[in-house]
Amino acid sequence: MKILTPSPAELTLGRAATPIAFIRAIVLGYRRRGMDPANALRHAQIDAAALDDPGARVTAAQMEVMSGHAMQELDDEALGWFSRRLPWGCYGMLCRASLTAPTLEVALKRWCRHHRLLTEDIVLGFEQQRGIARIQVTEAFELGELREFCLVSSLRYLLGYACWLIDSRIALTGTEMPFPAPPHADAYPYLFPGPLRFEADAAAFSFDARYLALPLRRDERALQTMLQRALPLTVLQYRRDRLLVHSVSQILQADPARAHTAEDVATQLNLSVRTLHRQLKDEGISLQQLKNEIRRERAIRLLLQTRKPVKQIAAAVGFDSEKSFARAFREWTGEAPSRFRETASPLGVAAPG
Repeated sequence: MKILTPSPAELTLGRAATPIAFIRAIVLGYRRRGMDPANALRHAQIDAAALDDPGARVTAAQMEVMSGHAMQELDDEALGWFSRRLPWGCYGMLCRASLTAPTLEVALKRWCRHHRLLTEDIVLGFEQQRGIARIQVTEAFELGELREFCLVSSLRYLLGYACWLIDSRIALTGTEMPFPAPPHADAYPYLFPGPLRFEADAAAFSFDARYLALPLRRDERALQTMLQRALPLTVLQYRRDRLLVHSVSQILQADPARAHTAEDVATQLNLSVRTLHRQLKDEGISLQQLKNEIRRERAIRLLLQTRKPVKQIAAAVGFDSEKSFARAFREWTGEAPSRFRETASPLGVAAPG
């Protein structure tokens, strides 16, 4: 990862929400190596006296600068957490190893597996059951005073990278931390929005497993740009949620003959109609387009796999009349339903129902 230095204005403007405890952890990494953190503190415009104030906070930009300088000066992207250094570029290697995955699920599995090539002091595990995906950290090394910073950073960076890969917010169903709530616990909701539990058995976060099927939307060029300034991933909050299109499609597929008004769909998703339309527009699609896609796929399947009359198929996919169905089907495929069935079925005979 390469760190670009924000301007002085960026350092001082913005909400100071990052706990000074995380800066203290970086300073401790320096001291473990017998090195002086003064240069990094100076560049980040952090007064050393603030390190002794438990309630002090810094901006995200100050945290970025401090982390970036520390990674370079310590030659350790892990900032002293582990029993061995992680030289510059290690996390970029992890990003590239997962970038070519077809789905988020494969990308996360690759990340967890390849992370063990860097260190086995902590092991990242992936599991999925009952519709929930979970990333958990198993500690195999005594992290000491750097424990909180290590666990929080490891999970938050992976969450940020996953969101970046699919260009979507990933709504968490829960986050767990294996230590008592710290004095700065109020900062955690910004890092891990959603239900939060301290004093758990292990550090972990979980989310709806349907996100796992979403395709990656980034390429090597985008990755190179992101790696120029990767640390903002840990604070970036995505507004859009690409799971929405998937969820709307599932609602439409569950009852394809139903009219499915915007009000009906929005109610099932606990959204306002306005929000539903806006978020679908952000995805470059409309509710009507999704309806048409579902109807088209089901109509083609019924035409080719059953002997049902066209009139029954029209009703089954939500049309009031055979005529309106035929007109729509011709727009979709360029052919009338009966002609499509004849030309697509072997020897012009439809498959048994």
